[in-house]
Amino acid sequence: MSLPGVGAAMLADIPDTTRQVLLATGDGRNANTSTVALYERSADGWEQKAGPWAAHNALRGWTDDHRLDDLRSPIGVFGLTDAGGLLAHPGTRLPYDRSRAFSISGTGFTGEPLAGSFDYVIAVNYNRKSGMTPLDWSRPLGATKGGGIWVHVDHGGPTHGCVSIAKEHMKELLLALDPDLHPVIVMGDAASLAR
Repeated sequence: MSLPGVGAAMLADIPDTTRQVLLATGDGRNANTSTVALYERSADGWEQKAGPWAAHNALRGWTDDHRLDDLRSPIGVFGLTDAGGLLAHPGTRLPYDRSRAFSISGTGFTGEPLAGSFDYVIAVNYNRKSGMTPLDWSRPLGATKGGGIWVHVDHGGPTHGCVSIAKEHMKELLLALDPDLHPVIVMGDAASLAR
């Protein structure tokens, strides 16, 4: 079985060593809603292991050229190597950084409370150094290319650039991801993923 909706160009960007893919498929180029599912590769191809789950992405949708504060989520294939959050270690095999620095308050774009959004996070390796806490602000591509893209707990509205899923799904994902399977996220709007 192939990854549903993922075309040859995007498939070619998935490393040969990768055996887990978190597939985040946006509802449209300018939409801030998505569907997320976890797949594992075996000799028979890709098999869905979890999801599909409703998700949010950036307020203005998706982009091939993410920039700081553009309110779009980057399209592409990115490693998932590091996790963290405000809450205690949930049992994930990924390196996990528990810190009060994951506290957040205020409201989102639609007035929804942001508290709890960073209870659990997984860093998306877009413009970041793998092997570092998600709180690390190193930007190998430069600050103007943005960064700080995470998979995190959904707060009920669009994000600045992250992908967010319900807390129970976030915990399930953290328990499922296995660094030995070299997990990546394949993310973008459906038309871009189909290339």
